[in-house]
Amino acid sequence: MPQSPIHAVHEAEGARFVDFGGWTMPVQYSGVLAEHAAVRENVGIFDVSHLGRFEVAGPHATDVLRQQLCNDITKVEPGRAQYTMALNERGGVEDDIIVWRLEKDRYWVMPNGTNSDEIVARFRAGVGAETTVEDIRDSSVLFAVQGPKAADVLETVLGVVPGRFRIIDAEYRDTMVIAAGTGYTGERGAEIWAPLSVASGLWMDLRAAGATACGLGSRDTLRLEMGFPLWGQDLDEDTTPLEAGLGWVVAWDHDFVGKDALLAQKGNLTKELVAFTTEGRAIPRHGYEVTTSSGSGVVSSGNFSPTLGHGIGMAYVSPPMGDEDTLTVTIRKDRVPGTRVTLPFLDR
Repeated sequence: MPQSPIHAVHEAEGARFVDFGGWTMPVQYSGVLAEHAAVRENVGIFDVSHLGRFEVAGPHATDVLRQQLCNDITKVEPGRAQYTMALNERGGVEDDIIVWRLEKDRYWVMPNGTNSDEIVARFRAGVGAETTVEDIRDSSVLFAVQGPKAADVLETVLGVVPGRFRIIDAEYRDTMVIAAGTGYTGERGAEIWAPLSVASGLWMDLRAAGATACGLGSRDTLRLEMGFPLWGQDLDEDTTPLEAGLGWVVAWDHDFVGKDALLAQKGNLTKELVAFTTEGRAIPRHGYEVTTSSGSGVVSSGNFSPTLGHGIGMAYVSPPMGDEDTLTVTIRKDRVPGTRVTLPFLDR
């Protein structure tokens, strides 16, 4: 099973590991609650090297991205990043993706680790002779530095701090690394790409500058508090961005795979993603049954919010809820009342 290139460093720091998307990755070090608090109150660092990353370059690279992805990469200039999705012909989400536009016709596409091979193959099948698709995951690491004090750590180690969804080059130990103002926690920070030659040193220097080592357990509670979707739970091949409440990701002024299906679905949804809270420590977990005044559904993501001190969750319900509809969640055979809310759960 693949593991991080700095797996030995994580072992030395006392990490506990889990199988995540076919990779052995740290799930926690000191504990999920402590790591969650570190990111919300100070600064944490995640090894997210399991995430896919491949380069698309050449004179037709921009056309390829516009055809394969539902957002429009021409809306951002070189030096910026964009959130987007790869859809199937039914409009279902094959993956949600971050794209770094490095140059006019040179991009780094970053799919979820679970889907990386399939998305790379999809792009390779859709390019012509003048456009290249090169997988760069095995030759690099990707770290996420996140938290209110992330800028201090980045300035200390790299000497630069990228703005939100901005991409900048930096020099570390005479080696070029790239930092983007992106992340999955709702906090300020950056995701840092670096070659393997400096991977361990970079991690340790970021730690020495004040970043707490954090695992995938706290990353999940942090992203849920912000209402960020997780592919495989909140998004999948049978769910469209419109049903997920992510219509803002769709740029309608260009052709892309799945556009016709989305056009047919506009204004005619049969299910929708809703966000809700529960009182106390009852946890509305993935897969739990949801009942509304007019229908039913299932929790896609749910957990106890360490910051808010109560349960939070997202669920797909059918038919879509009316303004006066109520919602309950079945937790261990008890029907627990839920309150529908607007995302994000936590205002950062």
